[in-house]
Amino acid sequence: MRYQPISPEFYVRNRARLVKSMKPNSVAVIHSNDEMPRSADQTFTFRQNSDLFYLTGLDQEKCILLLCPYHPLESMREVLFTVKTNESMVTWFGHKYTLEQASLLSGIKTVKWLDDFELTLRDMLTRVQTVYLNQNDSSRFTTEVISRDIRFAQKLHQEYPAHSFERLAPLITELRLYKQPEEIAQMQKACNATGDAFRRVLKFVKPGVKEYEVEAEMTHEFIRQGCSGHSYLPIVASGKSTCILHYCENDRVCQNGDLLLLDFGAEYGLYAADLSRTIPINGKFTPRQRQVYDAVLRVLRAAIKLLKPGETIDSWHKQCCKLIENELVGLGLINGTDIRNQGDTPAYFKYYMHGTGHFIGLDVHDVGTRQTIFKPGTIITVEPGIYIAEEGLGVRIENNVLITENGTVDLMENIPIEADEIERLMAN
Repeated sequence: MRYQPISPEFYVRNRARLVKSMKPNSVAVIHSNDEMPRSADQTFTFRQNSDLFYLTGLDQEKCILLLCPYHPLESMREVLFTVKTNESMVTWFGHKYTLEQASLLSGIKTVKWLDDFELTLRDMLTRVQTVYLNQNDSSRFTTEVISRDIRFAQKLHQEYPAHSFERLAPLITELRLYKQPEEIAQMQKACNATGDAFRRVLKFVKPGVKEYEVEAEMTHEFIRQGCSGHSYLPIVASGKSTCILHYCENDRVCQNGDLLLLDFGAEYGLYAADLSRTIPINGKFTPRQRQVYDAVLRVLRAAIKLLKPGETIDSWHKQCCKLIENELVGLGLINGTDIRNQGDTPAYFKYYMHGTGHFIGLDVHDVGTRQTIFKPGTIITVEPGIYIAEEGLGVRIENNVLITENGTVDLMENIPIEADEIERLMAN
């Protein structure tokens, strides 16, 4: 294991919080992710189901958790299953959890091999009426690939039609929304590694380097620090590509006089960081680049001050858009007439067309909706930008911010952000 795991008490606490919200005479089933086929005899790098990880800490394929809090036998109220290893499997694929190791990581006393899953599940289903099934409930996600959760749900509906089935996702979402100290610590490590990677990039970037070489510098630092790698596909966009929001080809040569927009983050212990910075490729902002950069930075700082319990992404974003609108007027991009005549599409939308932030945690776009109320423990990205396509100039700046009862904590406050500091570090 590359990263320092969270104490098992954290997962014990999470499971206890979850079962309190379950109906009497119920069972919950949570699967690990599939190993996704890549080509020939290869699979893509495995990434654990965030919900299963949140409840067990297990970072391995072929694991299942059963929670049956009203079972008459205490030993059967939470049961964990993992794949049974043999000498041949270890020889070819390396170490897998033993029953004892899975128990130590998760804090679950009853751990069995997967061979015992069907019999154990059948025993639980004869005693309950309600079955909680899990699936990816993200409103942003659609896929034609049928997941392990969906396949299992289809099988269970067919074999046990008299049972009632409920969605587990809303219950886990409510828990995952507001981060606990252990999670904040993991995310701070991810942010610190991201900051170190950015400093590495500042020393490396110059005219003539390729965008993918910059990406390699980030990856080197992440792996060196025990991260699993990037928490999402990194954006390394130079020149006109700074105005492409999700540019990820990262294959152009960085040209003298252009900007380089970086949007990337480390994943540490499955927790994500998400940073954006925009830097001058030759180490010196032009007057116009500096003007736009400082405008975005003012919005970011004001937007952080607006974060507080009781707000939602929608209400907060609306306030941030007014900040952007004022800066665009100052930059000469829109004027009062444009604003008065804007109609259904705001005048600022030509130069600022995305949200100001999103929840972040075990997933870079973590659980929660635009109407979810901020509470202490919320961690959100703050990422204003201005994109002037006609000038081939885009600037985005982004930090990750924790909302507390007493204000905000910027988890990236130590990462270079001032234009003068960026120029100084690049010069050195």
